[in-house]
Amino acid sequence: MTDPENKPSAISGEKTPADSRSPINPKRNNYAIACATMASMASVLFFFDVGVMSGAVIFIKKDFGISDVKVEILVGIISLYSIFGAAAAGRISDLIGRRYTMALAAGFFFFGAVLMGFATNYSFLMFGRFVAGVGTGFAGLIASVYTAEISPASTRGCLTSFPEVFINFGILLGYVSNLAFSNLPTHLSWRFMLGIGIIPSAFLVIIVLAMPESPRWLLMQGRILEAKRVLDKVSISLQESQQRLADIKIAAGIHPNVTDDVVPPPQPQKLVWKELFLHPTPAVRHILIAAIGLHFFQQASGIDGVVLYSPRIFEKAGITSSSHILLATVAVGIVKTCSILIATFLIDRIGRRPLILTSVAGKVVSLTMLATSLTIINNSHEKVRWAIVVCIATILADVAFFSIGLGPMVFVYSSEIFPLRLRAQGVSVGIIVNRITSAVVTMTFLSLYRAITIGGAFFLYAGITAVGWLFFYLVFPETRGRNLEDVQGVFGNIMCRLKKNRGGSGRMNSGGGASNN
Repeated sequence: MTDPENKPSAISGEKTPADSRSPINPKRNNYAIACATMASMASVLFFFDVGVMSGAVIFIKKDFGISDVKVEILVGIISLYSIFGAAAAGRISDLIGRRYTMALAAGFFFFGAVLMGFATNYSFLMFGRFVAGVGTGFAGLIASVYTAEISPASTRGCLTSFPEVFINFGILLGYVSNLAFSNLPTHLSWRFMLGIGIIPSAFLVIIVLAMPESPRWLLMQGRILEAKRVLDKVSISLQESQQRLADIKIAAGIHPNVTDDVVPPPQPQKLVWKELFLHPTPAVRHILIAAIGLHFFQQASGIDGVVLYSPRIFEKAGITSSSHILLATVAVGIVKTCSILIATFLIDRIGRRPLILTSVAGKVVSLTMLATSLTIINNSHEKVRWAIVVCIATILADVAFFSIGLGPMVFVYSSEIFPLRLRAQGVSVGIIVNRITSAVVTMTFLSLYRAITIGGAFFLYAGITAVGWLFFYLVFPETRGRNLEDVQGVFGNIMCRLKKNRGGSGRMNSGGGASNN
């Protein structure tokens, strides 16, 4: 068996198939698209709760008579609960496979939706939030990992942005659920809003049965023949399938010349957590910084504050009718969902780096304008119609800019940059950071805007997002068109990358990056 840290090609000096960049305008594999679509259904669970809770909490507050502090906790606590799922999902998906981990996520969310729908008091509702939160933690990790591992390199960016498409669909579905049940009696409306979540979770359990297992996970178990059959189905050509099989064998620690149908599972040379945190190579350290920073700045930009508390923001902007507020939130969901389609089409054409820099710059501008308009409205004694229009327009612009880059990139980028042996648990680390940051934003938003005004809160988010733009400019190399087993070659030395890869996709041949495929 060959040490995965020492590829045969590295010793001989020959060029591996992975060194070749995939074409920018590739053929499509419909089976791979179908697999990515089915896997991304897990992401509906991830953010259906976010969308539905934005409206349901209005009726929960009336029904249970809870304070704003309890509202903040109720809304934001699911992000903290999802950490338990995200922390366990990486290890569990390595043990039982990507497919069954998806089914497990759906099962948790199904029972969580049932418990929330039948909750008789605040404590019971919080328990239902805990069960659903564990499911969303599983779903957030496994959808992106599975899609990245099943996709051909040439369309991986497009296909791994599918989870974000379905996240936006989940948010929109939540908003529509709010609107559909808002005319029911108060004690029933929020129960139907939350309970309807059993439908997507039950559907996900069914479609998991039609999905193949990840070929990379199969090879980690030594199941070579099964992995080959899956790769033959999801690759653009037989040649690409053979290339991917050879690359994954090396990354998994199996010699590329082994042709047995089943071999003993390769034994990892280091514990994953030690390799990630205690003894990382320069490339792994760079990857970890990039992934953690990406997940942190995505949520620290305040997007969950906008999505979850959009009814409050519209109310502060001067919209007083409950039906008009809910309609406005539906508009947010529609714009968010349509905007992600732009990223889906562009991500493999212009690359990851240009999209995320454009996205974050757009968010800085839109958040600044939103903060300015809200400040003007807050300090005015009469209705300022133009400021209200600007406020609504900038909320829509903010979610649009988020969805063309910063939104999908946490799935696309973090799922493709980690080496195979570190991928599931590396992505798990990123999602834990993401959920902690989201919890801080959602559980402090109401208190923050009371302390520094609602305009001041969005000025703060704009400042954090501006720092994020500088981070992405300095740290992010381009990964477009590279095989997963080749992506780590562009990491390892940030300053060297800036000199050689500032324009986008030039390859960095640093000593730290080449050895971590």
